[in-house]
Amino acid sequence: MKRTPFRLMAVLAAGALMLSACGSDDGGDEGDDAPAADGGGDGGEASEDAGGGEEGGGDGITIGVKIDQPGMGMQDGDTYTGMDTEIAKVVAEKLGYSEDQISFKESVSAQRETMLDTGQVDMIVASYSITDSRKETVQFAGPYFVAGQDLLVGVDSGITGPADLEGKLLCSVAGSTSAENVKADYPDVQLQEYASYSECVEQVANGTLDALTTDDTILAGFAAQEAYAGKLVVAGETFSTENYGIGLNKDDDRCEEINGIITEMWEDGTMEEIIDEFLGAANYTPNAEANPPEAGGNCA
Repeated sequence: MKRTPFRLMAVLAAGALMLSACGSDDGGDEGDDAPAADGGGDGGEASEDAGGGEEGGGDGITIGVKIDQPGMGMQDGDTYTGMDTEIAKVVAEKLGYSEDQISFKESVSAQRETMLDTGQVDMIVASYSITDSRKETVQFAGPYFVAGQDLLVGVDSGITGPADLEGKLLCSVAGSTSAENVKADYPDVQLQEYASYSECVEQVANGTLDALTTDDTILAGFAAQEAYAGKLVVAGETFSTENYGIGLNKDDDRCEEINGIITEMWEDGTMEEIIDEFLGAANYTPNAEANPPEAGGNCA
């Protein structure tokens, strides 16, 4: 596969970004009043013309991403990197958009459905798990990757899995699938819900909270940070299946086209290359039984 110019830019920026991100807590998911990340373009508004297939989308495309998840979605000034962000770039390229037509916007977990419904973004690529309830309002292409829920804990915590959480303080993000799973399957666990994973990580690192739970991909990104070396570790016992999809408005007609792009990315090795680049430092290995994923979206 011939990679795009902005692919190279992301690779060059990755080293500097990971250094600047160490230990940071930029409060990315601050809630309803969080400022949007502009990504160097107009960013604040979704293009009215976006959705033009192979000819691109007129003025451009606005994509919802995470901006405070090392390895998955990080912002450093006008630079956006991470596994999800890079996948979004490749998909946008194959839909016909050039680098300067792409604007990124922060996608807060609790606001993703609203952002798609109101046209604030054209698509969301942000560790967005496909669920039956979300399918009622969101059209999903994919899944493009299958992750699993796990725990990030202190190296001397003695916590190896959810069975060890009794009497412990567990952190997750409000509106996330991980938080809902804990409420449903582990009602006796003391769950603390924060606005962002970076806030949770800081609380676990300083001992205020005992563990953070979310997808193993996200946890691996944090564990790989130099600031947490020797302090935090991924427990390694997954207890859910998270099918990451690309979220679209129900009226978007590009869903099947994106499914084809995802298939191509797995077949030509692009997906494995992206995963290794952004999560390889944490010795993360995708579940070979679940990846490449089988179709499970709800294209109209």
